[in-house]
Amino acid sequence: MTTEPDVLFLSHGGGPMPLLGDPGHRELVEQLTDFGEKLTKPSAILVISAHWEESVPTITAGTTPPLIYDYHGFPPEAYDIQYPCPGEPALAGEVYRALEAAGIPARLDSQRGFDHGLFVPLKLMYPAADIPCVQLSLVNSLDARVHLAIGKALQTLDYDNLLVIGSGFSFHNMRAFFTPGTAEIQARNQAFEDWLTETCTDPDLPESQRAERLAHWDLAPYARFCHPREEHLLPLHVCYGLADRACETHLSATILGKQSGMFHWGRRTSL
Repeated sequence: MTTEPDVLFLSHGGGPMPLLGDPGHRELVEQLTDFGEKLTKPSAILVISAHWEESVPTITAGTTPPLIYDYHGFPPEAYDIQYPCPGEPALAGEVYRALEAAGIPARLDSQRGFDHGLFVPLKLMYPAADIPCVQLSLVNSLDARVHLAIGKALQTLDYDNLLVIGSGFSFHNMRAFFTPGTAEIQARNQAFEDWLTETCTDPDLPESQRAERLAHWDLAPYARFCHPREEHLLPLHVCYGLADRACETHLSATILGKQSGMFHWGRRTSL
């Protein structure tokens, strides 16, 4: 009997702002805190972060990865944030082997630390920092099909009680975040969110069609307005490639004045 991992795509907000009491992140903080309380506490967490790109999928393999404060212009306390969770080399090795077995060249990195795509949401979900974590990079081609294939390869992971998190943002237009809201911007944001929600949640959509929609995400309404560069969307592709079905739970939050989504595929047990 095998149990699939919990799989969660989350919109992680702007830099460290969710941890600094920013009112534009209140709903995000509530939702992530709630996920941490309701999900079965995992034995380990694998995070695909929008903030790490390499030529091949690369996996943190250190035992005590440091934190990378990969943001700029925030108050001093943003650079004092601590999240001393351990690494998990055994899980890193499993991820590496799963990718290689699928014909996807991969690399282990024992030196790299955890960026804010990992430590910001996890500090909200699991503040005790007592769950071992591994981070997996994106591929810098930013090819949607490549990231769907990475997720599919992870279906063979043999690791009990695992949580896989795609840490990105379903809306990521930095200029729009800091532009006064207009009805046109809101309509563009909502049109893409509606398309993405339908794509990920409609149980009647054949999986081949769901995958094609995600592979050609840039044809969705206002796709390139919502994602001028797609690195914050691609963790979702990895999540779907792993889950290979409609998600059971979708939540929407207003983050920095824009609608953003979170998608959860719960664990299933099979013989």
